[in-house]
Amino acid sequence: MDIKVDELNKKILKCLQKNARATFAEIGREVGLTSPAVAERVKKMEDLGIIDGYKTIISHVHLGRQLRAVITLRAFAGKLKPFLDVVKTFEEVLNCYRITGNENIIMEVVLKDQFHLEKFIDKLITYGETRTHIVLSDVISNAFTIK
Repeated sequence: MDIKVDELNKKILKCLQKNARATFAEIGREVGLTSPAVAERVKKMEDLGIIDGYKTIISHVHLGRQLRAVITLRAFAGKLKPFLDVVKTFEEVLNCYRITGNENIIMEVVLKDQFHLEKFIDKLITYGETRTHIVLSDVISNAFTIK
């Protein structure tokens, strides 16, 4: 089902993406609606699944995870299913996707340091061949953004 989002809803979504804790009154002042009108639109977008949820983004650096990497995995024969079951238990993994191409998996991970990275890769290599890329900085770091 293709749901149309009008310009006012786009403005509301932009406000929520900027600050999901903004009050309906604050959003209303920014988009030119009353607080109850904003609340009604937000509720409808939640009900329709346009707004999929709200989350807290935690700074991994402040929790002692200084190193971020993107790791791909090319699973050995018969090892993909076991990996898909176990990857959910790895606290280092922020995001994990099953992909097409030469590799089966791509993960974004956060680690304490290079020694932690080495131990983590040691766990992964029982499931397949890995390729690791250290993240230097964010160029774009966002979920889908309304423009």
